[in-house]
Amino acid sequence: METELKDVKMVNTKSSFNSKALIVRLLALTLTLVAAVLLGVDKQTTTVSLTIVTSLPPVDLPVTAKWNHMSAFVYFVIANAIACSYGATSLIVILVTRGKNKLVSLMVTVLDLVMVALLFSAIGATGSIGLIGYNGNSHVHWDKVCNVFGKFCHQVAISVFLSFAGSIAYLLLIVLAALKLHDKF
Repeated sequence: METELKDVKMVNTKSSFNSKALIVRLLALTLTLVAAVLLGVDKQTTTVSLTIVTSLPPVDLPVTAKWNHMSAFVYFVIANAIACSYGATSLIVILVTRGKNKLVSLMVTVLDLVMVALLFSAIGATGSIGLIGYNGNSHVHWDKVCNVFGKFCHQVAISVFLSFAGSIAYLLLIVLAALKLHDKF
């Protein structure tokens, strides 16, 4: 028997939007959500002995560390909440428009860049306060607090790491948009 080879016509099945970008956008949304929630629920109470006069016994005082006690931590939580909300909104907009509207795609790319800047600034502010909490500052006689509030400091560090990963995901979205633009020309 003789077999016939038929010409197979290739059909362009490429979607109008990039599925890799959608996955990275979902990852950025998730990372910033977890970072905001992790620091937003971070609270630790401990008892500190305070000696007022050396002839009297020390007084035990309960001291609480919360995220809203430091303005850098408040900024961090709000910045990550904004980035998470933007990630959800942009994901919906991209899915609704199917990536066909060039103006929307440009707007999303510019706002991705704004999210990177916002997250990097929040990470920098929180990281500097966290470093002072971890090491103290001998020049102004600020003592370490992470040796007293260990759980709180560890949660802050994890939250900063997750937010940094989320900002890198937004940066990767900008790179993917640039590569997509490069492919067109």
